[in-house]
Amino acid sequence: MKTLVIGTGGREHALALALSRDPAVTEVHAAPGNPGIGAFASLHPVDPMDGAAVAALAAEIGADLVVVGPEAPLVAGVADAVREAGVPVFGPSRAAALLEGSKAFSKEVMAAAGVPTAGSRTCVTADEVAAALDAFGPPYVVKDDALAAGKGVVVTRDRAEAEEHAAGCGTVVVEEFLDGPEVSLFAVCDGTTAYPLQPAQDFKRIHDGGRGPNTGGMGSYSPLPWAPADLAATVVDTVVQPTLDEMARREAPFVGCLYVGLALTAAGPRVIEFNCRFGDPDVQPVLALLDSPLGELLLAAARGDLESVPAPVFRDGASVTVVLASAGYPESSSKGDVITGVGAANGVNDVDVIHAGTALHQDSLVTAGGRVLAVRALGYDVADARARAYAAADLVSFEGQQRRSDIAAEPLGVVEGASVADD
Repeated sequence: MKTLVIGTGGREHALALALSRDPAVTEVHAAPGNPGIGAFASLHPVDPMDGAAVAALAAEIGADLVVVGPEAPLVAGVADAVREAGVPVFGPSRAAALLEGSKAFSKEVMAAAGVPTAGSRTCVTADEVAAALDAFGPPYVVKDDALAAGKGVVVTRDRAEAEEHAAGCGTVVVEEFLDGPEVSLFAVCDGTTAYPLQPAQDFKRIHDGGRGPNTGGMGSYSPLPWAPADLAATVVDTVVQPTLDEMARREAPFVGCLYVGLALTAAGPRVIEFNCRFGDPDVQPVLALLDSPLGELLLAAARGDLESVPAPVFRDGASVTVVLASAGYPESSSKGDVITGVGAANGVNDVDVIHAGTALHQDSLVTAGGRVLAVRALGYDVADARARAYAAADLVSFEGQQRRSDIAAEPLGVVEGASVADD
């Protein structure tokens, strides 16, 4: 099987790496990829947002499967262009990707499907925002309706901050705050059937203890020993399957990864948000623990025949991912800082260094801004994997590096804000 992964970040590196370890996958290609992916796959300088160019590349290399990683190409309809070219693609259509492209649409679908979620109001004017904030009270949760690269959500007790965020967004969704630990659940979907992956937890805030601005994610781990054993099955029954059924009724079948961001409230799991692709970095430890072939699974989903392959199987143990971010992130990003120690960290047993924001400059690996690298480790349990991840991360250095020291130290509770998800 020849596979083509579309995107540039850590999610795409983790997906490409998992595909490369599938015995059925003979070639891994990426467009445009990054230096980490280039170490084991063929890179192609194709714009991920150009559906015609992606489809042409897939045909040129004879791809059997295209995996579109990021949300922006999916919302723009890149998967549609690949499907129209007759190539199986794992990723929803433009119409189905609206589940992430518009939070208001997502809430409309959840309501129609009877999915348990936070109460919300879609607001356009300042008066509507004020009324919604009055109705739900603090902590205030204000979400940009459109894509916002992981930074479109504000959770605050400061009324002025909530109003200011809303004013800068245009259309927003104002929600009630969901009190409880946050969980990421990924479902591989073929339009009618879904297989859940192992749950994970993501740490969004830039600083230890859930302090500072929201980010795209500063680390993650899996499994979650404290979560209900039947959580994945419950979420498929009460959230994923009703959503697939509703999208099919709307003639926009969802084929790809449906990310369910959950708050485990006292009343049970409640949906914070949907995304239309794998989350980053929260999918990284999940893929590290996957013990069954990823290529077979994604290809079956792309072909609309998921039930023809076994449900995914996960190995014993745990995995922890620690993100190393650039100076200034998330407000700004330093670029061009020389990175050292990646080879040494990669050489540690059961560790992968995942590239997210790197570039090559005169034969040196340098930062390209944002979340630069993620150090992912396997271990016997969460504590062991955490120790391995941090020991390997200690070997990597670049100017202004930021990282949290408390990833997987304890379950992510309300101190982080369960309603903060916007991966």
